[in-house]
Amino acid sequence: MNTTLTTSAVRERLHTLVVIDVRTPGEYAGGHLPGAHNVPLDQLDRALPALREAAGRGDLLMVCASGTRSQNAGTTLSSNGIPAASLEGGTAAWASAGGELHRPATTAAPKWAMDRQVRLTAGSVVLLGLLLGLLVHPAFQLLSAGVAGGLVFSAVTNTCGMAAMLSKLPWNRPCQADLDATLARLRNS
Repeated sequence: MNTTLTTSAVRERLHTLVVIDVRTPGEYAGGHLPGAHNVPLDQLDRALPALREAAGRGDLLMVCASGTRSQNAGTTLSSNGIPAASLEGGTAAWASAGGELHRPATTAAPKWAMDRQVRLTAGSVVLLGLLLGLLVHPAFQLLSAGVAGGLVFSAVTNTCGMAAMLSKLPWNRPCQADLDATLARLRNS
């Protein structure tokens, strides 16, 4: 990825940018930049032709929660000859700077953000390890230690293996029709 844009730079240029949100559909539904198209990171390869077309009409801005996944997306695009920038600090920085977040109007139950899903899963596994360690066998406490080690590694490397695994679950994946509709809108924008 060649470029990282600050929230103030994006605010000035938002009307000229093609914004691609690479978070899961649940995260996207929780709030996204105005006009953003949801193309989850694990679906990026499928979207390359539409993204190449969109890059011909305007500058691409890749967005995620913190900036890590959008930089990964930018690397993928760059290796395919598609220039793109990333929003520094992601939607968290955008919202902190007073940027507007859009939420789709839906009657469905709101989906949990990925960080909330990770906290629930990590906490549940730690608690399970402790309880099984007390009630069944002390070796089950290694489960809790493994999660703690994974959280430390996640913080040091600014990656999250648990989030990568959770993103594969059905409620975090777009249905085929949703992604096809997004790609069609992207081609026509």
